[in-house]
Amino acid sequence: MIIGLSGSATPQGSTDILIQEALKGAQGGRYKTRFFRLNEMRILPCQACGKSPEPEYCFFHDDAYILFEKIASSRAVILGSPVYFDSVSAQTKIFIDRSNCLRPADFSDMSKQTFKEPLFKGKTGGIVLVAGDYGKFDSALRVMRAFFIWAGIEIKFELKYISKSLRFGEAANDKKILQEAFTCGRQLTEEEKP
Repeated sequence: MIIGLSGSATPQGSTDILIQEALKGAQGGRYKTRFFRLNEMRILPCQACGKSPEPEYCFFHDDAYILFEKIASSRAVILGSPVYFDSVSAQTKIFIDRSNCLRPADFSDMSKQTFKEPLFKGKTGGIVLVAGDYGKFDSALRVMRAFFIWAGIEIKFELKYISKSLRFGEAANDKKILQEAFTCGRQLTEEEKP
């Protein structure tokens, strides 16, 4: 399974369109795909519990927990967001913050702060970002990359789209970016061994 997570507030906006196109590319392999909209899920902000929830992913069993279970049973994950104020959307950030326990703290030696292996090590994924015509992706990319690194997921692609008119769903009419998204999704399955 390859899953796509959209942090866009608007259904079928450019972020959703590009994630879904990448998922179509991934369907060319042996894997099914599943698409989730974070805005339609109930996700509690991170509560900074200060202790490890192991063997569970988190102490709180809301929709974020369901997503962690889906990622755990998947091969790859695509995470996408529009760029708001040079960063990811609130929906994306709340999910990323909840991912804190995907690299559990090791409390065996209280004299130093260490962390165990990331729980999703060995999985792959990709980033989709959509920005206005100013096209500043650096801060949002830093946040997205931090999620993948923390969770142990290898980044296979980073797809960036600059909206030319800020029209809703503009990417649907941009054949070049649609093809690029499709190709990015295909990369998630192309290197698999028989």
